Amino acid sequence: MRYGTKKTLPHRDTTRMINIGGVVIGGGNPIAIQSMTNTETSDVDATVAQILELEKAGCQIIRSTANTEAAAKAFDKIKEQIHIPIVADIHFDYRLAILAMEYGADKIRINPGNIGGEENLKKVVKVAKERNIPIRVGVNSGSLERNLVEKYGGVTAEGIVESALDKVRMIEECDYDNLVISIKSSDVMMCVHAHELIAEQTSYPLHVGITEAGTVYRGNIKSAVGLGMILGQGIGDTMRVSLTGDPVEEITSAKLILRTLGLRKDGIELVSCPTCGRTKIDLIGLANDVEKLIAGYDHLSIKVAVMGCAVNGPGEAREADLGIAGGNGEGLLMRHGEIIKKVPQENLLAALKYELDHWEEE
Repeated sequence: MRYGTKKTLPHRDTTRMINIGGVVIGGGNPIAIQSMTNTETSDVDATVAQILELEKAGCQIIRSTANTEAAAKAFDKIKEQIHIPIVADIHFDYRLAILAMEYGADKIRINPGNIGGEENLKKVVKVAKERNIPIRVGVNSGSLERNLVEKYGGVTAEGIVESALDKVRMIEECDYDNLVISIKSSDVMMCVHAHELIAEQTSYPLHVGITEAGTVYRGNIKSAVGLGMILGQGIGDTMRVSLTGDPVEEITSAKLILRTLGLRKDGIELVSCPTCGRTKIDLIGLANDVEKLIAGYDHLSIKVAVMGCAVNGPGEAREADLGIAGGNGEGLLMRHGEIIKKVPQENLLAALKYELDHWEEE
């Protein structure tokens, strides 16, 4: 059972399937999008309100810290009011891991190296095994053990992977393998390399992300580059885009990354031109308004083009399911390559919304 079974890429189709409160990851299942609450978990109302907002945005698994007894005991009250699995994030105190499971956590996230020793780890695993609760084994580059830093001459991808597999071994020796592995680094290329290495050495499903990526702007760029390289190789069964900002932004970004990679088909693909001196409508404002508008149409799987002038506009708009080709203070509204009508600039957004609202009737 050591480390699972070695596989070659692509990894995603051959990982083990793990059931997290009804959401199954691994084995070629769709990549599940996660986020983490930033409320006080013991504040049930605030935590539930944030989770419901994240659910609406498309979050499929949510993680909350169980850093106090009150927080761990809040899990059952939170679960009663949400509709997605909840993961308890645990550090240092094994008793909180047990308490969170007893109060309904669908999964726990621990680092076996900081849970309080081997005997305490066995106690945690015993409860997880009794309840068939998955354990996410998490290792970050910032907490890499000193002996591995010395062994590899610094923090390296090789050290991160060795640390993670060592933690997996600790749980396997407790006769439990209902596991998900997470290895993260804020160094994008180190994180990518670490995932390439570990994908060759285990069949456990992988939770992927670029940790501490930064603000919404910088973090999105780092996450898109890193996760694009990882997910594009067939690695990764569930993901989180870690941003310093509103957690809803993480869901929006994750969905867009998956759609861009062709790993998620639902939702509208937006194409818009970069503007130039030929543009005679407020294309920037219109494109931003359209981007906000289409967020509410995840049930549609179509392509929408917002183009600014007569050079590329009509061609791009014709290739889209629905498109706008800008003119002088007005635009052509097109459906499946056919011109529907000419619309004044101030009415273009409303006209587009009407088409989206009635799309399913076609």
